[in-house]
Amino acid sequence: MASSSNSGIEKRSIEMVPDNERHGTARSQFTLWFGANTQITAIVDGALAVVFGADALWAIIGLLIGNVIGGIVMALHSAQGPQLGLPQMISSRAQFGIIGAIIPLVLVVLMYIGFASTGAVLSGQAVNLIIGVNTPAVGIVIFGALTAAVALLGYKYIHVLGRVSSVTGLLGFLFITYCVFTKVDVPGLISGSSFAFPAFLSAIALSVGWQLTYGPYVADYSRYLPRSTPASKTFWFTFGGSVIGSQWSMTLGALIGAAAMTETGNSFVENQVSFVGDIVGGGVYALLIFIVILLGKLTVNTLNAYGAFMCTLTILTSFGEKTNIRRWTRAVFVIGIVTLTVLVALLASADFLANFKNFVLALLMVFTPWSIINLTDYYLISKDRFDIPAFYDLKGRYGKWNWRALVAYGVGVVVQIPFLAQSFYTGPMVEKLGGADISWIVGIVVTFLLYFFMLRNRSVAPSETIYPDVEALDAQRSRG
Repeated sequence: MASSSNSGIEKRSIEMVPDNERHGTARSQFTLWFGANTQITAIVDGALAVVFGADALWAIIGLLIGNVIGGIVMALHSAQGPQLGLPQMISSRAQFGIIGAIIPLVLVVLMYIGFASTGAVLSGQAVNLIIGVNTPAVGIVIFGALTAAVALLGYKYIHVLGRVSSVTGLLGFLFITYCVFTKVDVPGLISGSSFAFPAFLSAIALSVGWQLTYGPYVADYSRYLPRSTPASKTFWFTFGGSVIGSQWSMTLGALIGAAAMTETGNSFVENQVSFVGDIVGGGVYALLIFIVILLGKLTVNTLNAYGAFMCTLTILTSFGEKTNIRRWTRAVFVIGIVTLTVLVALLASADFLANFKNFVLALLMVFTPWSIINLTDYYLISKDRFDIPAFYDLKGRYGKWNWRALVAYGVGVVVQIPFLAQSFYTGPMVEKLGGADISWIVGIVVTFLLYFFMLRNRSVAPSETIYPDVEALDAQRSRG
């Protein structure tokens, strides 16, 4: 049987990747996640910290703190991939039960669609600027077709795209950085900055939220690494690529956002990609940067489409024992998901920046408890000991539901509501805290305490990890 590394289109979906199909080194995680973060949406995320209140210097510091905190959590998820060989959300069945895991899975699918849609809006701007078209729908549709094509090819080609976008992103972002520091009054933007605690916390939350949204699918891209890959290497290469790439992009975004606010009309609010093109000098330089932006967004939007496909299949297979999916079925799912993201992008509100900020912070509220539960179980309760065949067996040791985990998750979300400070809702505790939003911090603490103390003496983990029979798995695939 040909291995996944040598065949063209990826054949694995939500089942475990057997050892004979593992390949690559942990270094691949650095290029993938660096490339995925040196992109226009990360620039916009950094700009939001300034556009909505923080001075440039304190925005950059806050974004760095958030990227480090969120990057640690994200990389801890990534380290699970080589050990289990599973998509990230399949392993959630160990915490929530096979049916119970559908609840966070539905939220993850909505996250993918939301991020892919915002990415399509920004990438549509780049496509239109490249081909000289003013109709937003044209660029969005073209970008959607490119996303579907790469997502259908799967893991191998996503990593190839990640390596390409890492190189182009590095060169492009070096040039953007040069232009920002030579054409923008950076010392003037960061000098005399005043500290505002609520805005500073908002900057931290924006970058924490950015990193945590990778958590539900980061292990999908480390699961093909050999099982012998040290967890520490997977952690550090993932952490380094994601934090360095995102902090660089967000720092540029904070400076660009601050510069835009000094201009009459603030064209950055109207067209973020065009504003970046103006900073690099327009003409051929802008064209090259638009191509860099397009490749970077194509990388991350492909990750979104691929991840949404994985989660949708996980939901649909929760009620049976089938674990393998035909390639034509994969194609139908991926095309359907990309089509939906394109439709959402076409219907998106013109108030893009405000809606994007609310979207990121809302995701932080619902995914912080999930991350804490998954990591607490993996590292402190189950301690990397799982019954992998039971992930696909409704009558197995993990069962249909784990009500304790679901209670911890639900409480972890609800307890944040009084501390939320968003444009559509402000909790009663916000005013008492001087306008600061500490909801995600409350969510971390409450979720950890509840889950750990309710489950620490109720572990159903085996004495050592139980792996499925590879020959039986492949025989099932050949019959399916």
